[in-house]
Amino acid sequence: MRQKGFSLIELLIVVAIILIIAAIAIPNLLRSRIAANEASATASLRTLNTAEITYASTYNSGFTSTLNQLATPSGGAGTPPTWSAADLVDPVLSGTHSASTNSFTKNGYVFTYGTAGSYPQIASYFVNADPMARGSSGSRSFYSDQSAVVRSNGTAQATSSDSPI
Repeated sequence: MRQKGFSLIELLIVVAIILIIAAIAIPNLLRSRIAANEASATASLRTLNTAEITYASTYNSGFTSTLNQLATPSGGAGTPPTWSAADLVDPVLSGTHSASTNSFTKNGYVFTYGTAGSYPQIASYFVNADPMARGSSGSRSFYSDQSAVVRSNGTAQATSSDSPI
C-alpha cells in the first residue's frame, strides 16, 4: 500500500528554494525602503522651502526663527493663521511633535533647522536631513537653504557646497 505525503528530500528541496528566493528578495526590499526614505526626505525639504518662501512673502518679513512658526494655530478650527502659527505645514514638519522647536524625525531621517539673524529679519535659513542609521534608513544626507536647491552627500552631512540633486 502506498503512503500519502511528502518525503524528507522533497521537503528539503522546497525549503531550499524558498531560502534562495528570500536571499534574492530581501536585499531588494531593503534598497527600496532606503529609496523611499530618501524620496520622502527630499519631498519634505521641498515642502519646507515652499512654506518658508510663502511665510516670508505673506508676512513681509524674513524667514521663520523656528519650525513652530509654520505650524497650525493652536486655537483649533477656525483660528486664523498668524506670524507665530502660519498654518503652512503639518504638525510633523513643524516640529510640534518633537521636544525641539528646530528638529524632528520622519521616515528614518533627522531634520535640523537653523537660521542666521534674529526675528523678524532672518535673511537665511538651512535645513539638514540626515539618516538615523546611514546604510539602513538612508544612504545620503540632504541639505537645502533659502536658495531652495536640495543638495546631497553620500558620506557625510550635506552642506551648501555639495552637488544639487
